Amino acid sequence: MLEGIISSKSKTFMAFCFCFLAGVLVNSIIDKKIPFVWLYLLLFIIISFIIIFWSNLQFRFVLLCLGALVLGVTRYQLAYPLGQNNIANFVDRKMNVTGYVSTEPDIRQDRVNYTVNLQENLRGKIYFKYGLYPRFNYGDELKLNCELAAPEAFDDFRYDRYLANQNVFVICNNPQIEKIGEGKGNVILRNLLIFKNVVAKKASMLWNEPYAGFMGGLLYGYKGGLGELNNLFIRTGITHIVAVSGYNVTIIATALMAILISLYVSRKKAFWIIVSGIILFVIFSGASGSAVRAGVMGVLVLVSRQIGRKSRMANVLVFTVFFMVLINPFVLVWDAGFQLSFLSTLGLVYLEPVISNRVERGERSLSNKSKNASSKAKVKSKVKGFLVSLGIIECLSAILATLPLILFQFGRLSIVALPVNILVLWIIPFLMLGGFLAVVISFIFFPLGQIIAWITFVGMKYIVVIVGWFGGLKWAAIDITVPWWMMVVMYGFMIYFVGKQILKRN
Repeated sequence: MLEGIISSKSKTFMAFCFCFLAGVLVNSIIDKKIPFVWLYLLLFIIISFIIIFWSNLQFRFVLLCLGALVLGVTRYQLAYPLGQNNIANFVDRKMNVTGYVSTEPDIRQDRVNYTVNLQENLRGKIYFKYGLYPRFNYGDELKLNCELAAPEAFDDFRYDRYLANQNVFVICNNPQIEKIGEGKGNVILRNLLIFKNVVAKKASMLWNEPYAGFMGGLLYGYKGGLGELNNLFIRTGITHIVAVSGYNVTIIATALMAILISLYVSRKKAFWIIVSGIILFVIFSGASGSAVRAGVMGVLVLVSRQIGRKSRMANVLVFTVFFMVLINPFVLVWDAGFQLSFLSTLGLVYLEPVISNRVERGERSLSNKSKNASSKAKVKSKVKGFLVSLGIIECLSAILATLPLILFQFGRLSIVALPVNILVLWIIPFLMLGGFLAVVISFIFFPLGQIIAWITFVGMKYIVVIVGWFGGLKWAAIDITVPWWMMVVMYGFMIYFVGKQILKRN
């Protein structure tokens, strides 16, 4: 087995990536700071043995894998704050700091969450919550009087690691704020967010809440304004339609692909149309880390459909995860959005063909029972085509792939998720297109934009009625949490089943 891996460059590459990820995983679970001197010493010893035993291929391969694992541990350690002038060294103090708002403000119903990148003699970022008004924007320079504190880990939520995933290790409690300037940060992103705010104001003129917030979630991942509707989305398992996540992008991308192909657009042209749309969506949503990851996962699903070969796709997926973890090692364990994005992508790449194959078997069984050739052809052409056009197969693949993680992370099972997704997903691409046209046309001729907005309102109302009815059922969602080992077992069975089906086809 070892010789087979060594003889293949792609397998060797995947082995090194897996070892690096294993190092990050182990350190994430242990979650302890390790002195760099021990890591550097261990790397020195490994490199020395590699040089000494270079001619021994198998021993060299094992040493290189061990070195990749240690590098994974080292990368995780380097993600912690470094340097004496880092703000993390000043926790449990009250002090004045100066910085600029470095990310798009996270607007909620009752507050706004800000991340400030410090300037002058201090390094690092701080995070604070503030009221809805006065409102600060990306690039605004602020002078803060803060009670600095380290984020705490709660029993059911690692709040400290949630913020660490955003490179924030200090929170500012009871802030006193004075705006002293503006225009800081990235010029392109600042202008993009200004334009996005203009679009949001236009949307609030076209639709009332919660529909303005609903459309904002569809178009650029807006998180506010949904109110009680957000709870209904959670109960019915469709929060992904208004979230900037790989789950959202991959589902919508595959649905759009099916629609374009049904309109006789060639697969190659449809691929580039949707990839361009994903890129625009990521840019317009603020190009945050989560948006970029979502876009990457969505494109990967489309690439897998283009290249067809699952072996090549495995290398692409592993390298993508390796690259993302290399940039931010906290995402591997502490970012549920990253995990859901990756798993939904795996589901659409590997589970979807297996489910499609099962459907085809059912088609053959039905057609064999038919009495004449014409009825056989009708059965065979309509069953799978109907399921694909509604996105049912893709939806089921993503739901199954993410279910064990959802039960472990969130402890909630939506019983009605599949039927609600089937009833809702088909209309989402049309709502996004209609919402986009309504906003654009409203800048040119507002009454016409209002007419298009009213048409999309009917579609959104349809979704609200669906989730309201299903979400109102007492048994729509149940609280059920599985331990980590049960999640591993569930994924183990899933991998075994999918692997068995792939081997049969090959």
